Amino acid sequence: MNRFWNPLVAELTPYAPGEQPCVADLVKLNTNESPLGPSPRVLEAIRAAATDALRLYPDYEATALRATLAAYHGVRPDQVLVGNGSDEVLAFVFVALLKHEAPLLLPDVTYSFYPAYCRLFGIRAETVPLDASMRVNVADYRRPGGAIILSNPNAPTGIALPRAAIARLLADHPDQPVVIDEAYVDFGAETAIPLIKAHPNLLVVQTMSKSRALAGLRVGYALGDAGLIEGLRRVKDSFNSYPLDRLAQAGAVAAIEDEAYFQASRAMVMGNRERLSAGLAALGFSVLPSSANFVFARHEKRDGAELAAALRARAVLARHFAEPARIAPYLRISVGSEREIARLLSALEDILSVEA
Repeated sequence: MNRFWNPLVAELTPYAPGEQPCVADLVKLNTNESPLGPSPRVLEAIRAAATDALRLYPDYEATALRATLAAYHGVRPDQVLVGNGSDEVLAFVFVALLKHEAPLLLPDVTYSFYPAYCRLFGIRAETVPLDASMRVNVADYRRPGGAIILSNPNAPTGIALPRAAIARLLADHPDQPVVIDEAYVDFGAETAIPLIKAHPNLLVVQTMSKSRALAGLRVGYALGDAGLIEGLRRVKDSFNSYPLDRLAQAGAVAAIEDEAYFQASRAMVMGNRERLSAGLAALGFSVLPSSANFVFARHEKRDGAELAAALRARAVLARHFAEPARIAPYLRISVGSEREIARLLSALEDILSVEA
């Protein structure tokens, strides 16, 4: 502990991102990145924006991008806020909407950045256990709370709630902010965006890192009632008024406009997800039903940490979570290309052929 730190810093347990090693011929299935590159139109737009105008600050309102997103999702521009990846948007959300006297309600198995933000911002949280099948049951949230946040599809399980279940949750909690983090929604789940019109307490957060293959560009956004968005904007402008640079704004607009590429990309990922799930099942894994670009799987006879280490020794990365203990047997495996899936399955077959 450094003697110059604020005492809070010593108490923080930061979010641990998936490792990014520089290893030759690595099969990297631990960070849920797209196996495809972004749309060629994105690259063209970034090249066109890379002029001497980079000496000037970008449009801090991200006017063109917000208008594009609003038109795409059927809302107004004043119902859209953009940020430097959905993690920054979520930071604004935690500050602006989720800190109340009553606790924030969230699943016990969820995106591990949420507890990190709670610690950072001094938010009291209460976890609601997933059921025995690793699913969120919205009836379990009928308890006192100041706000609710759910990842849907959930991370790291990949299981999605239907829109009707989100509607029931909103009906149960009309006076609390309800945040639905849809980082993986484009891979087969139902978005809650159509519910925004009838529910001024609903905020939906999405990212362009996954289905738009822009993890390296860092673009995320929130959609909701204009009143919620104004609260987020106040936090943003008190922290970082220019979160998205000129290149990110231009590339993000182009990504949204290339619908054909988006649809082809997501279809490829979903098809490869089924191949991956079938291959894992054939090797004796139990695979949870996924609506994301990853699967969550466990082997009945082999430990999750052991499998992750053995894969790493073969230059294949999958994500293992030691906490909470109930998910320690599982691996979270990103959906890669057909070649990457074949490498993973071959490595697992080799590992499993050796007696534990």
